[in-house]
Amino acid sequence: MENKNFITALALSFIILFGYQHFFVMPEIQRQSALEQQAVEQKTEVAVPVLEKELISREDALAQTPRISFENQSVRGSISLRGARIDDLALKKYKTELSEDSEDVHLLSPPKTQDNYFSEFGWAGSRNVPVPGPKTVWKIKGQNGGVLKEGSPVTLYWDNGKGLVFEREISLDKNYMFIIVQRIINNSDSVKTFSPYGLIARLNSPEGQKNRLVHEGVLGVMNGTLFEKTYDEMQDRESGEGLMKVIQEPSQGGWIGVGDKYWLTAIAPEQSSSVKFRFSHRKAGEDNQYQADYLGNAISVAPGQTVSNKTYFFAGAKELSVLDDYEQRHGLTNFDLAIDFGWFYFLTKPLLYILLYLNAVVGKFGVALLLLTVMVRLALFPLANKSYRSMGRMRTVQPQMKKLMERHKDDKTRLNQEMIELYKKEKINPAAGCLPILVQMPIFFALYKVLYIAIEMRHQPFFGWIQDLSAPDPTNIFNLFGLAPWDFALVSVGVWPILMGVSMFFQQKLMPTPATDPMQTRILRALPFVFVFILAGFPSGLVIYWTWSNILSILQQWILLKEQRNESKS
Repeated sequence: MENKNFITALALSFIILFGYQHFFVMPEIQRQSALEQQAVEQKTEVAVPVLEKELISREDALAQTPRISFENQSVRGSISLRGARIDDLALKKYKTELSEDSEDVHLLSPPKTQDNYFSEFGWAGSRNVPVPGPKTVWKIKGQNGGVLKEGSPVTLYWDNGKGLVFEREISLDKNYMFIIVQRIINNSDSVKTFSPYGLIARLNSPEGQKNRLVHEGVLGVMNGTLFEKTYDEMQDRESGEGLMKVIQEPSQGGWIGVGDKYWLTAIAPEQSSSVKFRFSHRKAGEDNQYQADYLGNAISVAPGQTVSNKTYFFAGAKELSVLDDYEQRHGLTNFDLAIDFGWFYFLTKPLLYILLYLNAVVGKFGVALLLLTVMVRLALFPLANKSYRSMGRMRTVQPQMKKLMERHKDDKTRLNQEMIELYKKEKINPAAGCLPILVQMPIFFALYKVLYIAIEMRHQPFFGWIQDLSAPDPTNIFNLFGLAPWDFALVSVGVWPILMGVSMFFQQKLMPTPATDPMQTRILRALPFVFVFILAGFPSGLVIYWTWSNILSILQQWILLKEQRNESKS
């Protein structure tokens, strides 16, 4: 009897506890969660870091805060324990200058410095709940010596003293990707709601890189679409001191960041999550502060529960193979578009891959460039052959054309009619000579983009005096190639642009001159000279490509002309 009473009492107790939990506690938690989430959604936004009025040196800024160092095969630097900001990063594989003893490129720099550039992550929530911020000093969890390495993450933690513990696990791969996993452990007796955020802040734009041929500024892929704004476009010239220009867009996954010609910083939330991306600019005195940030949907954490959020942070060089790998491995949509491939993306990216493959085979970018030129010429060989044969036939009818000009010199309408009849009779297409040029122009512009934007070409030598294929020819005819004591800063024409002009001149000699328009003839004859000055400031790799391509064209035309002469004799 006693056993039955005990079992009955136990069952009733269970029913009462379960019913209370189900009908009273859970609805209250859900109600609190809904209220918290509504409050967070109404009030939350990502803060803009305060600009420091007095700037100090990089070394002094690094010494002011306790730090965790990190290093892998590609980067080295440190993370500030105050704010847990990633604000000190150098690229080990890239130098600021050509010389081996020059400094590594420093991409990120701490606040209070002239070129401060950093990332920050955290949680935004109700104002009455303390959350870690820029001044929070984090502690290191575990015993790994406080050093972040590939395959050896570090975990930081902070207790807000009100029942919430915040953890941040930071890992680093072998290249340029940090993975930040944030966790909230709720030891309080009430539901709390927070929204994860990440931001990249930069003070001023890079010096000496105001070039409209490549995008520099904020960028990102939102809802599968590329968005770009240059540094100048982000500046609201009508805004006064302290006012902000803001561009924001909701997105499913995606990524945003700040990109220069060769370097990129980018943040990406978990690609399955919905977030609000934002770009902003603020003016403070003579300084401009640019920011790219995201704010995730509100996440509720019940008492005794732990929630987490993952963010990817890229800081490094725009190496195509690395970007493509991250796109595949982490699902970052169109991450390769961080490289400004231009309008001819469908040509530029394959050309870059071919060039990288050839370089891997031959071990020298200059030789790979020459081989790529041969491949382009072979691809265009049938079209060029047809064009050169047509131009060769035009050369054979030059005497007949001159007779027509003399006969109808006062009647241009009749002259044009007779010319058309002559072309039909001899089966000549006067526009055939332009077709290879029209086809080559997209290839030329695509290759120009490759040589101008590809980090893989930076500081890559050719033969002789060319030590950087991405830079103009350093020699100058106007100071006798360095023999004269004077220098022309405004005008510089090197050896390779001159060789290109010479090759263009001889190429023209093999083409028939327009017999009907003397002015057109004079313009064409002046083009080699004009192009020497135009290409003098272009990357030397592009000039070498054009010169080598001209030489191959001259060889092809010379062989065809020889064949046509033999055919006419027989």
